[in-house]
Amino acid sequence: MTNNASLRDTQFVLFGANGDLSWRLIVPALFDLFWTGQLPERFILQGVDRTTTDATALAAHYLLGVAQHSRHGTPDEATWQKFANKIRYIQADISDATSYAHLHEVLTSCDTDWGCPTEKIFYLAIPPFLFDTVVSGLGNAGHAQDREHVRIVVEKPLGHDLETFRQINNVLTRYFNEQQIFRIDHFLGKETVQNILAMRFANPIFEPIWNRGYVDHVTITVAETLGVEKRGIYYEQAGALRDMVQNHLFQLLCLVAMEPPVSYDADDIRNKKVDVLHALRPITSENLSDYAARGQYDEGWIAGTHMTGYRNEPDVDSRSNTETYAALKLYVDNWRWQGVPFYLRTGKRMAAAVSEISIRFRDVPHHAFPASAGLNTQPVRLVIQINPEQGIVLKFMAKVPGSELRLQPVDMRFSYQEAFQTESPTAYETLLRDVLASNATLFMRADQVEMAWKFLTPILETWKNEPALDFPNYAAGSWGPESAESLLAADGNRWLIPTLKKPS
Repeated sequence: MTNNASLRDTQFVLFGANGDLSWRLIVPALFDLFWTGQLPERFILQGVDRTTTDATALAAHYLLGVAQHSRHGTPDEATWQKFANKIRYIQADISDATSYAHLHEVLTSCDTDWGCPTEKIFYLAIPPFLFDTVVSGLGNAGHAQDREHVRIVVEKPLGHDLETFRQINNVLTRYFNEQQIFRIDHFLGKETVQNILAMRFANPIFEPIWNRGYVDHVTITVAETLGVEKRGIYYEQAGALRDMVQNHLFQLLCLVAMEPPVSYDADDIRNKKVDVLHALRPITSENLSDYAARGQYDEGWIAGTHMTGYRNEPDVDSRSNTETYAALKLYVDNWRWQGVPFYLRTGKRMAAAVSEISIRFRDVPHHAFPASAGLNTQPVRLVIQINPEQGIVLKFMAKVPGSELRLQPVDMRFSYQEAFQTESPTAYETLLRDVLASNATLFMRADQVEMAWKFLTPILETWKNEPALDFPNYAAGSWGPESAESLLAADGNRWLIPTLKKPS
């Protein structure tokens, strides 16, 4: 178990305590932290919701979620009871000011009982349209005044566009300062995503070639085999660009393209990420087709199962213009990356569920080997595997044994599982542990979110005002529409098939 002595006494206030997000992700992650000794010794999980229940019934409800979604599985009775003893519940009407006054009394009473000011974390596991009500209620009741000990955590989506993000952010900053606000993106909690920084800046062999002189282009793929499932209503308002590119893929872009930080400090690292977004070459409605492609999946087959088309999914408009696939060609106009294209793509109902970053290096300047040797059968590239494999693969050319000169691509692999022989914590575990420690390194700052929305706004507006004429334009189980291939073909490049582990 990890030593938790450095963590202060904490009251974790969970709004939306009875919701699916709490049951499926947040509480199982808190339990896993408890299991590994990474919760403070004195810790209270204070549930807040409108449902009529009590702490005992809520704990029983959470046990079912922990059994299904904790990486440790169903806990033994004694261990669970220790955790359940930390659970409290307040039934509250979030539109009633007296609810926040009562909550303030409860939290203050705990401070008195424990004889110290506790860390107070307000986690809003609620829809964004309720943020204003809850944040105002907390602020007016005096919950935000202790800048040192109070934090607030908000989930995406952080707005629907630039204007709505600014509205949400104005609500948050009306009562809380930027250091108190933790905007969570679970993608940044993945071990392999964090390892990008370690790989780049803890190893001197990569930095000399991490630039336009050696890198031909970079591709970032986040593909899903899932459709919209039961989220048709939400997805019709979102689409792939809002749902994935604005946050997840832009985060990966920033980690790959950012300059070295002076120190592993939250503000320094986030400053470097914002610099990347500032350097992105703008995309306008006039040149949009040269830099962006969209798609919507039709029926098709995945792993032998027939999949329906997006327009036939529940709660989806039969003439929907919502994109389930988005691809961008981006340029980071700075000294390091000038002229190097970054290709981003994400989509639902794709051929495989895979997330990876591929750094494609330039070809050798002179082909000394004869064409028959097969030098260019595969480009040399470094692949950062995020999901389902977690690791790093260097793909390069080697001579095949024998008297004949024949070259063949080979892989040099690093696997998290094989190297460390331990299970990685879930993304929510990592992020909640950082919230407890008040470490904002893996969380999005307001200017970063705003820059991402500002960059994507012309694309969003153009796609809204100019409906696609070819939807649906890719089959379920494929790698996306032809227009996405054209983005790369214009540069003489192509999407490479992701590096998936071969069945043993």
